[in-house]
Amino acid sequence: MGKDTEMTEQGSFSAKDYQDPPPAPLIDPKELGKWSFYRALIAEFIATLLFLYITVLTVIGYKSNKSADPCDGVGILGIAWAFGGMIFVLVYCTAGISGGHINPAVTFGLFLARKVSLIRAVMYMVAQCLGAICGVGLVKAFQNSYYDSNGGGANVLAPGYNKGTGLGAEIIGTFVLVYTVFSATDPKRSARDSHVPVLAPLPIGFAVFMVHLATIPVTGTGINPARSFGAAVIYNKSKAWDDHWIFWVGPFLGAAIAAFYHQFILRAGAIKALGSFRSSSHV
Repeated sequence: MGKDTEMTEQGSFSAKDYQDPPPAPLIDPKELGKWSFYRALIAEFIATLLFLYITVLTVIGYKSNKSADPCDGVGILGIAWAFGGMIFVLVYCTAGISGGHINPAVTFGLFLARKVSLIRAVMYMVAQCLGAICGVGLVKAFQNSYYDSNGGGANVLAPGYNKGTGLGAEIIGTFVLVYTVFSATDPKRSARDSHVPVLAPLPIGFAVFMVHLATIPVTGTGINPARSFGAAVIYNKSKAWDDHWIFWVGPFLGAAIAAFYHQFILRAGAIKALGSFRSSSHV
């Protein structure tokens, strides 16, 4: 609907206009001359660094202290909370600066939906990958005696699962995440449900938590190419690279499907475009 209505205190209805923000230009060279653009890159770099530092350190700490007692240490539940909790914190901190992507798959999905330009999307992905490498590098520096012997926090396909299963887990897991990002940040929802206080980072972080619970036993849970790439670069063992393509192809496919589903099915973007074309043809 182009307009929503709401009750005033006197019992009458008032119209509240809503319009989608204009799509981001495909290429916007003007961004390169703005300090806000570089500030956003720094925010993405630091946020991804902190994300990888806390989460991979949690994984290494758990594996180095693992014992026969299943209740000893944080366990898979604690690892999932570390990933989900850090996303909640970091998205909350950086949303107003860079949008709080912290994930090339999220950036890719938003690019496909024309929320960010190509230049911004590419530079965000570079900053995220560099931040991930630096974050895991700090983990290795602080946990050098345990880092290599406990897998370096790298994503690998677990024994007993084939590549198709791993790829499917990454596609579906990333779909859940990116779909949640679109839904939680949808400006139409904010206009329609302004009386409902929704903190967008909360459902996004909770989505990451839930996906980790489901897919840690399968792939260690990537759903973030920067997370997988940073750990693989620093660990740099053959098993970290053998199936590494899964942790790029899967998340990018999942993000693309989520972008299409939200924009063209839930938001009926294709129908709106067709209606606009038909109306203009009759003028």
